[in-house]
Amino acid sequence: MTSPAVDPASSALRTPAPAPTPRRISGAVWAALGIVYVVWGSTYLGIRIVVETMPPFLSAGLRFVVAGLLLTALIAWRQGLSALRVTRTQLGSAALVGLLLLLGGNGLIVLAETSVPSGLAALLVAVVPAWVVLLKAVFGQRPTGGGVAGVLLGLAGLAVLTLPGLSGDVRISGVLLVVVATLLWSVGSFSSSRIPMPANPFTASAYEMVAGGLGCAAIGLIRGEQYGLDPTAISARSWIALASLVVFGSLIAFTAYAWLLQTAPLSLVATYAYVNPVVAVLLGALVLDEALTWPIALGGAIVVAGVWLIVSTERRS
Repeated sequence: MTSPAVDPASSALRTPAPAPTPRRISGAVWAALGIVYVVWGSTYLGIRIVVETMPPFLSAGLRFVVAGLLLTALIAWRQGLSALRVTRTQLGSAALVGLLLLLGGNGLIVLAETSVPSGLAALLVAVVPAWVVLLKAVFGQRPTGGGVAGVLLGLAGLAVLTLPGLSGDVRISGVLLVVVATLLWSVGSFSSSRIPMPANPFTASAYEMVAGGLGCAAIGLIRGEQYGLDPTAISARSWIALASLVVFGSLIAFTAYAWLLQTAPLSLVATYAYVNPVVAVLLGALVLDEALTWPIALGGAIVVAGVWLIVSTERRS
């Protein structure tokens, strides 16, 4: 049966329809977000400890290849080999996203942390949601007024953090590496929801980590990081930090992030960007005695405020 036409005059007398109820966020999504919030906030500290005695790209390659293979074995054990089957296109997409996220994004951050404090690196990474908004605009999704204001605020904070001399005794080359890493990470996150990825997010995560890890290892070999490498000179705390990054940072947190990208709104997933820096700065100051100068505190606060404005505005819209 068809509905009768509505008379505009009489419709004003009717009771307004109730506003649509916002979709509830499941407990699983909040649990995954909590893991990404806390564990990823601590990975900046772990990376800084690893590169004290390990080469950056080779250590990152080892981390992601081992984590990817462990996740592959876990999937095969729990879900069967059929869960690992993907099309050639899906495999290529997962490899591309893995290279963007883990080689371009994480790999450059590992290299940068040889000269940049872990807390500052985390604050620079917080600008990722601003790049995502700009990417959406490039592809035709008009940003909200609050989103534009948040992007401008985030970029202003980024300028404070990257101005030579303001952030203390930090190499500007390392700071710029982190900025490039945030761009590549944003492209990878943005692309993952627009190209044909494996239907199983855990399978996608495993292939991404193996591809990204192999990419990091290849760059490490090209850079000659294997020459002069003495395994006996690697400290015990660097090995412990690497093991923690494999299990918690990659196997658990990155898998949670990959799952969130396919099951939760990107604007909600992006909230990790203003929680991670707080965790990273506190841990860097407490464990490594990293200095928290006023420009770092001011620039970081501006970035986090901009990210909060972006995420809160996009969630409302």
